[in-house]
Amino acid sequence: MGLFTRLPSVRLSEVGSKEQIIDVREPHEFSKAHLPNTRNIPLGKIADFESQKRVYVICASGMRSRQAVKVLRKKGIDAINIKGGMIGNGK
Repeated sequence: MGLFTRLPSVRLSEVGSKEQIIDVREPHEFSKAHLPNTRNIPLGKIADFESQKRVYVICASGMRSRQAVKVLRKKGIDAINIKGGMIGNGK
């Protein structure tokens, strides 16, 4: 994937309440505030993540989640970036 490859992205408001969301911020960031039912897997450990289901990925601003989505999609995981991260979605 090139630098400007378009990755699938959605706003947080488009993600259903039953969807699997991964937060790739560091544990100290996650502990301060996070979405309900969100799993914390820091970006540095995302390559070890496995899933058969679609996953939505969030971070603080959307930059780390984009990187994580690239890694997960290369592994064949249906991963979608949450645009704007926690900051851009008013969290």
